Amino acid sequence: MLTGSMVAMVTPMQADGVVDWNALAKLVDYHVEQGTDAIVSVGTTGESATLEHDEHGEVIRQTVAAAQGRVPVIGGTGANSTAEAIRLTRVAADAGVSACLLVVPYYNKPTQEGLYEHFKAINKASMGIPIMIYNIPPRSIVDMSVEVMGKLSNLENIIGVKDATSDLSRVEKQKNQCKDGFLQFSGEDITAFEFMKNGGNGCISVTANVLPKLCSDFQNLCLEGNYDEALKIHKKLEPMHNALFIETSPSPVKYVLSKMGRIEDELRLPLVSIRQETKEILDKVISDLDLI
Repeated sequence: MLTGSMVAMVTPMQADGVVDWNALAKLVDYHVEQGTDAIVSVGTTGESATLEHDEHGEVIRQTVAAAQGRVPVIGGTGANSTAEAIRLTRVAADAGVSACLLVVPYYNKPTQEGLYEHFKAINKASMGIPIMIYNIPPRSIVDMSVEVMGKLSNLENIIGVKDATSDLSRVEKQKNQCKDGFLQFSGEDITAFEFMKNGGNGCISVTANVLPKLCSDFQNLCLEGNYDEALKIHKKLEPMHNALFIETSPSPVKYVLSKMGRIEDELRLPLVSIRQETKEILDKVISDLDLI
């Protein structure tokens, strides 16, 4: 079962925009060493929106190869075209992922019926690969209803949701509506503590890119029910959680990783490096946490 601290891993790039395969493999090793429970490859934080189709599949393949079975790899294969999402899911399945994470279709604003049919079609075509729904209304505009999620949970390959709705009451509602064993992962670091207290199974985390051991320890304590100690770690992580979203992710987290010497501070347009005032805020958080 997938639980605990899952990193929404960045896709490292060189100054010319080419994916830095050597840095990617080293990041995977770093997460294995630090106790990360699973790696999400080519999600939002992995700049899925600006990777070309062939690159998208290759980043997933290279991540699976680097992991060597030491941790599960979840492929980000969502799209606002059902046919494209199916194609990407099949590519990820061929690469050997443990599951796929598919965002609710963005921009074209499907109805709830359209959302159901979209994921139903992917479920049917997924080659048996477990499917996780990614519900993030701030980016997709559309919010999947609890009722539709409940219907989808009864399909054979749909196993859970990454929930970035900011509505903590949904954890209990979705638990009641969905089949037994349906997994719920926080999609927001800042609300992960309350999400876990309400019955969550883990977090797909941006902060875990830079503080994987603390994020892992936090999740382990939550899963053990030791919320007093978990809260102490959450409080320590909180300044980083907040600072990493001052500007659009993954620009801030790539800056921090570059300061740690793990990647170059390179993104693809229309994303750009963070402003100087944001760097100064992050530099203080980095210093306070003794990251470098």
